Amino acid sequence: MAVKRSSSATRMLAVFEAIARAQPLGVSALARLLDADKSAMQRDLMTLADAGWIRPAPGTGGQWELTPHILTLARPPHSNDSLRLRAAPILERLRTATGETAYLAVPDDDHFVVLGAAESHHLLRMVPAIGIVIPMHGSATARAVLPFLPESEQERLLGTPLSAATRREFARTRARGFAVNDEEIQPGAVAMASAILGGDGLPAGSLVLTGPAERLAPGRRDAIGEMLRDGARQLAQEIG
Repeated sequence: MAVKRSSSATRMLAVFEAIARAQPLGVSALARLLDADKSAMQRDLMTLADAGWIRPAPGTGGQWELTPHILTLARPPHSNDSLRLRAAPILERLRTATGETAYLAVPDDDHFVVLGAAESHHLLRMVPAIGIVIPMHGSATARAVLPFLPESEQERLLGTPLSAATRREFARTRARGFAVNDEEIQPGAVAMASAILGGDGLPAGSLVLTGPAERLAPGRRDAIGEMLRDGARQLAQEIG
């Protein structure tokens, strides 16, 4: 027998996620954003506030923001088997060797989330915040991960059947072990990524290096890609 879902719980989660993405937000903006009744939004806001997840944003007159309570969920349990903890020394090594920001991204449904980072010491640098969402389309992370997924999942995530050109691109990525986004999402920014494959051969995440295009010039990319690939393979071995 199918289990009935709770529509009110689903709506409240949508409210929480909307505030997380665009805080501070007021009840009217939330109602427009979620196409919902204002009174229902108000009930959800008060429930979340009473539970300690949100609070009135100072000086905004009726808008809401997340409380630090969210950080209790953002820190995974301390364990030697934690992907984040095992990735930390590899990220540091990549940062030291290249001078650029290195980070770990993990899949989360139809996008990716940054789980850990070693930030470049350059004054001009790319800094992905922990928890930031990485899109499926066009990112170096997606280009590194998608080639190792089953074809049905590739097509679902891309929203289209695979073209011959896409198949060739996926084959090249699998062969060399890394992918590149060359200023295609943010002008002036280059990102390179290598998939971390689990014991089942499916991606558990990716190691990513990002920096200004002038420092991540084409002549450096093969060497950096090899470092990313080797780091991803090491991490894959450590997590089994």
